[in-house]
Amino acid sequence: MARVRKNMAMQGLTGLLGDQLLIRTDKAGRTIVGARPTFNEGQAFTPAQVSHHEAFRDATTYAKGAKGLEVYVKKAAGTPLNSYNVAVGDWLNPPEVKEVDLSDWDGTAGKTIRVLAVDDVQVTQVEVSILDARGEALEHGPAAAAEGAWWTYTTTADGSNAIQVQVVARDLPGHTGQKVLQR
Repeated sequence: MARVRKNMAMQGLTGLLGDQLLIRTDKAGRTIVGARPTFNEGQAFTPAQVSHHEAFRDATTYAKGAKGLEVYVKKAAGTPLNSYNVAVGDWLNPPEVKEVDLSDWDGTAGKTIRVLAVDDVQVTQVEVSILDARGEALEHGPAAAAEGAWWTYTTTADGSNAIQVQVVARDLPGHTGQKVLQR
């Protein structure tokens, strides 16, 4: 990739040059020159490509309405991205539950379950469910944000016969990531 610096002929130039080059300027003021994209009108897309196109369409629809949110504006500040780009990326990347720490929980009420949940922008909510052998909830509730990406949930019921802990993290667009632990 060529870099253009202080070239009077290229400064402020955007669009197509002839029928071969596409010139654009990004948020950081860099001039980007590339080959003009070509599209085959009769191209048949695979199911995976169609699914990706639909997801991207949904992401751009979301980003048009969410680009003004302060969290996206702050995340884009000082980067070549704008808040719209950050919102599109947030839609396409769901949160992830990295770790569930059950070391303090012995099945009694009042014990803490710690959850490490991450997202490219912000995790907005973490919910913990404790289930018995029949799959019925012994308890369910929201975790509280703690330090960094950690969340804490304090148990409220006896879970001595619990066999499963389910954790669900949610981000700004409402996507979820989950982790299920067998006990």
